[in-house]
Amino acid sequence: MSSSVIPYGKQDISQDDIDAVVAVLKSDFLTQGPQVPAFEKAVADYCGAKHALAVNSATSALHIACLALGLGEGDWLWTTPITFVASANCGLYCGAQVDFIDINPRTYNLCADALEQKLIVAQANDCQPKVVVAVHLCGQPCEMEKIHRLSQRYGFRIIEDASHAIGGRYQDKPIGNGRYSDITIFSFHPVKIVTTAEGGMVVTNDKALAEKMELLRSHGITRDPALMTHKPDGGWYYQQVELGFNYRMTELQAALGVSQMQRLDQFVAKRHQLATRYDQLLSELPVITPYQLANGYSGLHLYVVRLKTEQLKRSHREIFDELREAGIGVNLHYIPVHTQPYYKQLGFKQGDYPQAESYYSEAISLPMFPLLSEADQDRVIEVLTKVLQ
Repeated sequence: MSSSVIPYGKQDISQDDIDAVVAVLKSDFLTQGPQVPAFEKAVADYCGAKHALAVNSATSALHIACLALGLGEGDWLWTTPITFVASANCGLYCGAQVDFIDINPRTYNLCADALEQKLIVAQANDCQPKVVVAVHLCGQPCEMEKIHRLSQRYGFRIIEDASHAIGGRYQDKPIGNGRYSDITIFSFHPVKIVTTAEGGMVVTNDKALAEKMELLRSHGITRDPALMTHKPDGGWYYQQVELGFNYRMTELQAALGVSQMQRLDQFVAKRHQLATRYDQLLSELPVITPYQLANGYSGLHLYVVRLKTEQLKRSHREIFDELREAGIGVNLHYIPVHTQPYYKQLGFKQGDYPQAESYYSEAISLPMFPLLSEADQDRVIEVLTKVLQ
C-alpha cells in the first residue's frame, strides 16, 4: 500500500469478489434475485442461526430489530455510551426513551455488573428497559451469559449489536448463534471484517421475529396469502400489512458478501496475528493494549490502545494529531453518545458515565485490517514511539 497514509481500516477485495459482482451485472437480477438468499444462508449457517435477513445497513437492522421486539412509546432501550450513535438512535426511531450503562474499564463493553445495579434501581422505580442493546465493541463479545440471566429476571429483550464481531466466538460458539439473545445484527461497511460496500444483517432463531423483520424491510408488503386479510384478487396482488421501509439489500452487495464470507475465518485469523504482534511491539510503551476475555474470541475489527496519560508530556489530542500528521490514519471509537449535542438536549450531561468518559480521554484506534503489512505495522510503532517520547 502507499507509504503516504496508513488508514485505520481498509477492505480486502479479491479478484473472486470482483468476478462475483460482475456476474450479477451480467445476470437478469440486480435486486431481489438469488444472491440475497444465498448470502443470508451463508451467514445463518456460519453462525448456527435459524434465520438471517440481509438489509441495506446495520442501522436498518437495528431499527427493524427494535420494532420486531415491540419497542415503542413509553418503553426504554438501554445500551452502552461507547458505541456508534446508531445503537442508541434505533430506540428513538421507535419513539422509545434511551438510557445508558457505563462500560467495564477493562473490556470497554457494557458492564454487566453496572447493568445489574441499574436494573435494581429501575425495578424500584418501575422503569425497567424493554430492550438492551449489548454492543460487542472492537469485536469482543459482552458477558452475554450474565446479561441473559438478568433478562430472565427483569424481563427485557436482548439485541446483540455485533457490527464489529462477525467471525468472533463466545464460549466457543459463533457470535450470532442466538443462545443468549433474541436478535443479533451485523454490519458490512467497508472497514468491517467482511464487506458488502454498505449493508447489514439480522439473525435470529425466532420464526415470528424473522417474519416480522422480513415484512418491515420491504414496505410491510407481502404476497403470501397466509398473511393477507382476504384472498388475493389475482396473480398481480400484494398487500401492505405493516408500515415498513425500503431496507433491502441489492444483488450486487449480496454477491460481494457471499464471496467475502468464504474468507471470513482467514480475515479474522490475520487480525489476530496483527494484534499479537502489536501486543509485543507495544509492550514497552506507555499504553494499555486491549484486554481479551478468556471465554471470547474477538473479531478484532478494531485495535484500541489507551494512553497512560499521566506518564506523557503531550495531551491525548496532541498525540492523535501528530500521528495523523505523520501519515498514521488513527481514529477514535467512540465519542460517548451521551455527550453528543442531540443527547444533551435529552438531559444527559458530562459526568454521567465516568468510565466511558475516561476511556474517551485516552483511547486511540491503531490501523487494523488484513492487508496491513508488517512493514506498515512497524511504521505505525516507529511513529507512535517517537510521538510518545
